[in-house]
Amino acid sequence: MAQAADAARTVIMTVDDDPGVSRAVARDLRRRYGASYRIVRAESGDSALEALRELKLRGDLVAVILADYRMPQMNGIEFLEQALDVYPGARRVLLTAYADTNAAIDAINVVDLDHYLLKPWDPPEEKLYPVLDDLLDAWRASDYKPVPATKVVGHRWSARSSDVREFLARNQVPYRWYSVEEPEGQRLLAAAEADGTRLPLVITPDGTPLVEPEAPELAAHVGLATTPTADFYDLVVIGGGPAGLGSAVYGASEGLRTVLVERSATGGQAGQSSRIENYLGFPDGVSGAQLTDRARRQAAKFGAEILTAREVTGLEINGAARVVRFADGSAVAAHSVILATGVQYRQLEAEGCIDLTGCGVFYGSALTEATSCQGQDVYIVGGANSAGQAAMYLSRFAKSVTLLVRGADLSASMSYYLIQQINEAPNIAVRSHTVVDAAHGVERLEQLTLRHVQNGDREQVDAQWMFVFIGAAPLTDWLGDTVLRDERGFILAGPDLTVDGRPPTGWELDRPPYHLETSIPGVFVAGDARAESAKRVASAVGEGAMAVMLVHRYLEQS
Repeated sequence: MAQAADAARTVIMTVDDDPGVSRAVARDLRRRYGASYRIVRAESGDSALEALRELKLRGDLVAVILADYRMPQMNGIEFLEQALDVYPGARRVLLTAYADTNAAIDAINVVDLDHYLLKPWDPPEEKLYPVLDDLLDAWRASDYKPVPATKVVGHRWSARSSDVREFLARNQVPYRWYSVEEPEGQRLLAAAEADGTRLPLVITPDGTPLVEPEAPELAAHVGLATTPTADFYDLVVIGGGPAGLGSAVYGASEGLRTVLVERSATGGQAGQSSRIENYLGFPDGVSGAQLTDRARRQAAKFGAEILTAREVTGLEINGAARVVRFADGSAVAAHSVILATGVQYRQLEAEGCIDLTGCGVFYGSALTEATSCQGQDVYIVGGANSAGQAAMYLSRFAKSVTLLVRGADLSASMSYYLIQQINEAPNIAVRSHTVVDAAHGVERLEQLTLRHVQNGDREQVDAQWMFVFIGAAPLTDWLGDTVLRDERGFILAGPDLTVDGRPPTGWELDRPPYHLETSIPGVFVAGDARAESAKRVASAVGEGAMAVMLVHRYLEQS
């Protein structure tokens, strides 16, 4: 008896234009292999090829294809030759009459035929099953490699392809990457009837091809929640970084009906960190992705809803309700809101950087690119902890890592433990008083022009990769004048709102704003988006928890 297949959806296909013969072959195959394999039958070469393409898009495996030689429009050899392009690893068997044995022998060279069977094959126990058992054993021993459910076909130096890969990786969606230049990438394009002029192509778990998908479309097709289940909640948390996830965990665990809205991927900047070593309770360190995944699962366990790829564009006050508006025009309302939108890295204004973003120039760690840096020169712009963590991680792959720091050294903004690690790393160098003046390259980054900020000297260096970690711009422009912000856009809260002990203009309650409360009662801020915040993961999580405590206090007095 054939052993169970390595993948749950592995197929044995049979193709014969004679319905009676087709049913008979399928019947014998099911009797022997039906418990371990899915038997698919077709009655023409065209319909069989269509079925193979659908199987390919869904990520199903095909172990063996049996095709009759004498079929109209497309004979068995012609069919197997085209099937070879879709499933090159499948074992191929030709069913022939005695008079066609010469054609079958010739087909061994044409389609790399594995076997031919003479009809009739009765009894199958002697003439069919032993052949199939050997072919299935050989297939299982081969490098057929089952692939994850989601597949991405794209160009190596495409900003859009890079964005899609980063979106899937940060949202913990398993996927496999195929370059458009490799054979399997070409096969997937053909199966999706795409010509490759618009990339990336994403093939979802159900086999749906998406061409250049935007984040909301992609999220909806790979199983991420994008739509709230209710119109009204106790608490809406905007932002899925450490502060937002902390708010969601504490809000949901304490009985508040909570929904968290994230525009890209949970984790925020911390989620992109390769290793956080100074977070309480993790003496050996923890990656941002691991910490994010645990927090997300914890929030979900307590009943918090987590919406991904939903961009918030407005906050309105409607009586006691706080209404959060989305980019698509829809909205959700709640008794209270916590703004945990975090910050993003500032864009490098040097010449050429915009055109090369995603093509060698990246903002944040872009961990999906790390292994591609093997044996190459990497430059990191910035001197804070995030830059240091990225330098340590990338140094495991790159030939050299150079930190470019505008100041005199790293001590002004980087933790001592990271500075020690960087000093001890043999392939990490620090260039102080240095900025990037220009990035050069045609399809990808090739060189950088560096400038010494004190003496003005310029130098051109070869560079294949540059990761930028400069400054922190709060993601609060969408708020407009709804809540008070400082001149840099950070949200003012609590004592920062009061002047000479007086509450802000328009404040209607007879109490001053709570510690994390904004200029709108019932709307709180936590984490990096708050003015004068500590910009640390632990403090962000703590503020998320504290904000929920203040939400309870607000709701009790409302």
